[in-house]
Amino acid sequence: MSTDPTTTALRVAGRTVARYVTRPALAADHSPRPYLHPVTTLAGRAVTEVLPEDHVHHLGVSVAVPDVAGHNFWGGRTFVRGRGPVELDNHGTQRHDGFKLCDPDGFVEELTWAAGGERLLAEHRTVAAVALTDTAWALDLTFSVANVSGRDLSIGSPATNGRPGAAYGGFFWRAPKEAAAPAVFGPGATGEEAVHGARADWVAMSGDGWTLVHAGATATTRRDPWFVRAAEYPGVGSSLAYGERLAVPAGGTFVRRVVTVVADGRLDRDGAAALVRKAVAS
Repeated sequence: MSTDPTTTALRVAGRTVARYVTRPALAADHSPRPYLHPVTTLAGRAVTEVLPEDHVHHLGVSVAVPDVAGHNFWGGRTFVRGRGPVELDNHGTQRHDGFKLCDPDGFVEELTWAAGGERLLAEHRTVAAVALTDTAWALDLTFSVANVSGRDLSIGSPATNGRPGAAYGGFFWRAPKEAAAPAVFGPGATGEEAVHGARADWVAMSGDGWTLVHAGATATTRRDPWFVRAAEYPGVGSSLAYGERLAVPAGGTFVRRVVTVVADGRLDRDGAAALVRKAVAS
């Protein structure tokens, strides 16, 4: 376990494969939130990036939402219908309230989502590092988010606010940018255009000596379309608000679970599918 009170290490088979930053020192317009970075393969290759020049508010692996009742928990500018991306003073913060459990291979965390001096959401987050093979492991992340504001809320995205195709918000993994764009594929599709916006059991991204395979691990999660970027920057997310806003009534809760295979080397479709099956069944 890390001796830094703001950072927790995750280990698989005795190797540190990820560090979780609980209280990052970030500017307000980055929508400060806990995140995982660096995440590495078992051979030590980094497969996350933070504060990249192209999108300085991208933070490794995190749960980030651009519109919670008008508050920005993603970072950066806010897309406003009829105006486009606008710099607004509307950023929220995810506060780490504490761990209910913290072991070398995972943790259970309580968080508060607050904005404008108001507590909007309370989150129960579970993260586990799972051994799969000598060259692959899995990151299992579940977030259960309750509306504690006392009024009905809804979650949106730039897409629901008028920017087609930009339905990011929810689980998001920012991968490292390399000289060449990564390959992306799903169970029956290949290429960014084919997998972006698709509802599929899993989607894979493969770069220089690494492969990530993201899988929706519940029926509800699998109904969320994938948000995929490869040519502009490498990132994969599961969209909470793709075609319409997600209603979260007062006292209501929504839950999502994404399991990501982190593998050395470039997996083919059959190899990716086999490791997903093993990871989700673990």
